Amino acid sequence: MKRRLYNIDPKELILRDHLAIDRTKLANERNFLAFVRTALAFVAGGFGLIKFVDELAYIVIGWILVGIGAIVLGFGFYRYLKFKKVIDSMQHPEEESTTTSN
Repeated sequence: MKRRLYNIDPKELILRDHLAIDRTKLANERNFLAFVRTALAFVAGGFGLIKFVDELAYIVIGWILVGIGAIVLGFGFYRYLKFKKVIDSMQHPEEESTTTSN
C-alpha cells in the first residue's frame, strides 16, 4: 500500500483548498522554469568560454560549466516530476482497490 503524504479527503475540499493546490502547481512550474533558466545560464557561459577563449584551462572550465548545466536541468526536471506527483495525489488521491474473494 502506498503511503500518502497528506490525509486529504477530496470530497471535503472547499474552494480555498482547490485554489491553494492550483497555486502550488503554479509554484512548482515556476521553480522548474528557474532551474531551466539557471541551466541555460551555465550552458551559455560554458559555450561562451569554449568559443571565445583559446586557453586550454578556460576551455576545460567551459565544458565543466556545460556539464553542470546539464546536471542542473536533470535535477530540476526530476524535482518537478516528484512534486507534481505529490500535488496531484493531494487533489486526486488514487482510489484504493479492494479485492474480495467469493
